[in-house]
Amino acid sequence: MTPRFLILLPLMLLLASCGGHSSWRDDPDTHIVRRGETLFSIAWRYNKSARDLARWNRLGDGSLIYPGQVLQLQGRAASGARQTASGPVARPRESRPLPSIPAQPPPKWSWPTKGRINVDFGAKPGTGTGVLIDGKAGQSIRAAASGRVVYAGSGLIGYGKLIIIKHNDTYLSAYGYNASLLVKEGEQIRKGQQIATMGEGPERKPRLHFEIRRNGKPVNPRQYLPKR
Repeated sequence: MTPRFLILLPLMLLLASCGGHSSWRDDPDTHIVRRGETLFSIAWRYNKSARDLARWNRLGDGSLIYPGQVLQLQGRAASGARQTASGPVARPRESRPLPSIPAQPPPKWSWPTKGRINVDFGAKPGTGTGVLIDGKAGQSIRAAASGRVVYAGSGLIGYGKLIIIKHNDTYLSAYGYNASLLVKEGEQIRKGQQIATMGEGPERKPRLHFEIRRNGKPVNPRQYLPKR
């Protein structure tokens, strides 16, 4: 080997290894699990129901996911044979949707904190999937209904320190832009229990980002919160 080739060889191997990461790119209908993700955080990212993701991917309760796992994001069950590299190609039959699961009723909601809604559902600044409630730095954030914490962390871009509470198989609520989180994943939470303290949202103002999701889809919290 020439000295020049010996110098270029490590660079060639590095480029080849970088090219291998292309397998981590998501297909529009799939998601590759990254370290630290949970089924609920993935469902939240794609506006899906965690229960549906678990069902579509045969995950049981959805707790056993791991980095590198490929999750299907569409609820279609293929009824035909798949194409194989060896042997004749079978003609696939039309896929059919999985049957829907009956919705559960909403809980009785309460306001998660004091303050007026400054930015409404669907408006900016923010993600547009909830409302922004004005307040003071460090003010109490409380659970809008009883349930179980299914996410508590800062791994979802655009939400800051975020808490997601599951109330039943249909309804979730979320609390973003917190300064501190006072609960952990898996904890059972009572309605009105303090779960966080208010931090800063968009424009560096003390605000709470509050969401309600029905079957994974954001809905206007004003439809559910009691009138003041």
